[in-house]
Amino acid sequence: MTEKPTDLISQRKMKIQEFRKEGVNPFPNGFVVSNSIADIQNSTAQAVNGTEQTASFTAAGRIMAVNSFGKSAFIRFRDRTGQLQAYIRKDKVGDADYAIFKKMDIGDFIGITGTLFQTKTGEWTLLADKMTLLCKSTLPLPEKFHGLKDPEKRYRQRYVDLIMNEDVRHIFTVRSKMIQAIRNYFLNRDYLEVETPMMQPIAGGAEATPFVTHHNALDMDLYLRIAPELYLKRLVVGGFERVFEVNRNFRNEGVSTQHNPEFTMLEFYQAYSTFEDLMALTEHLFAQVAQQVLGTTAITYQGHEIEFQGPWEKMTLASALEELGGLSPDMLNNREGLIAFANAKGIHLTKTKRIGKIITKLFDALVEPQLIQPTFITGYPVEVSPLSRRSDTQPDITERFELFIAGFEIANGFSELNDPEDQYQRFMQQVAERHEGDDEAHQMDENYIEALEFGMPPTAGEGIGIDRLAMLMTDAPSIREVILFPHMKSKS
Repeated sequence: MTEKPTDLISQRKMKIQEFRKEGVNPFPNGFVVSNSIADIQNSTAQAVNGTEQTASFTAAGRIMAVNSFGKSAFIRFRDRTGQLQAYIRKDKVGDADYAIFKKMDIGDFIGITGTLFQTKTGEWTLLADKMTLLCKSTLPLPEKFHGLKDPEKRYRQRYVDLIMNEDVRHIFTVRSKMIQAIRNYFLNRDYLEVETPMMQPIAGGAEATPFVTHHNALDMDLYLRIAPELYLKRLVVGGFERVFEVNRNFRNEGVSTQHNPEFTMLEFYQAYSTFEDLMALTEHLFAQVAQQVLGTTAITYQGHEIEFQGPWEKMTLASALEELGGLSPDMLNNREGLIAFANAKGIHLTKTKRIGKIITKLFDALVEPQLIQPTFITGYPVEVSPLSRRSDTQPDITERFELFIAGFEIANGFSELNDPEDQYQRFMQQVAERHEGDDEAHQMDENYIEALEFGMPPTAGEGIGIDRLAMLMTDAPSIREVILFPHMKSKS
């Protein structure tokens, strides 16, 4: 008869009570770990097969498996560096400690001091001279062969997901190494890492719906930032000519495989540079980070072979819509024609007053999913790029690019608009759009205009989605797979 989970929990709680009655602390502190499991495994590299190992090791970790034989048992325990087999014998550890061990369960933490030997199968094993209960678990782990598979439970109980699924631990190890490699890349190029406000009096730097909070002492509403852009450019005005920030943004928008309300962005700004300089930098950055973290610039993402080594393809927004989206050249300036085309394709438009909004919506629906290999799209209209510098040769478009890989946007960059009068007029246009019902349009930021009036050198800036880049580098189909604790609906 299979025991119910509630029965197992009751038994474990009873064991905790028994330990305490016997004077055994089920949650002790102060155990000194001298060796990681990786240290122990590395020590066997030079050992001759069958040679007795006399060095003593002290390690600790979570018990993942137990194979008991009455007066002895093999266990597998794991720490942050790996997993090791240990052999617990009653005649070695003593009656008292072995009695404690017999009450331990899979999931408990154990400390072991002992020497290594090889089993008949050749597996190096730690023979315990001493063992210590370090933490008695109450809840049983999932059955090991099936593990934790349900996405709902995996995301809500990420700690169990990490315990049971090695591939999940690998994802977050890669993510951490990726972020460190990115930081080192910019630090080695004389960039200064900075931190800018998370709570802002004006939600600026992007078109998105913000989260709103209220500061009681100041008696004012504040917005969780949707982007750090305007503060980072203030720093360029102040003389920090190369700055970057890796931090969180917050957007009160839907949840999908590519969107989480709280997400991580890299933003960086470089004076005396153009958007073309940043395209070259981005190619180099991605290739360098992939090589350092993964050992290759060629990755596989959801069945697609993708090469990060440049040069990457470049297309204008107009040419992409014509070649991949099926639009005719004369349609790009025909608002009514674009609306009719969208309707015929079953594309729902919510913003139809301006051609730029329609064009970008059509691009998102028709072109973006086709851009598998790294591709820069340039030539964005001024009306959808309120912070970007106008092209000197085509003043109706901006010096802006977006980067697409595997069918979704990864980065957005441009030569920065540093003309305060032009920026003021762009903001006024955004304010007009807000009055027309576009809640995501940019607000007027007079303080930022004032900063530009002190003078900002020619500058280019870019934002890169860290979560989406982690998806690519770990072959994760959803952004939830690369965020440790993704936002989810309440169970109630």
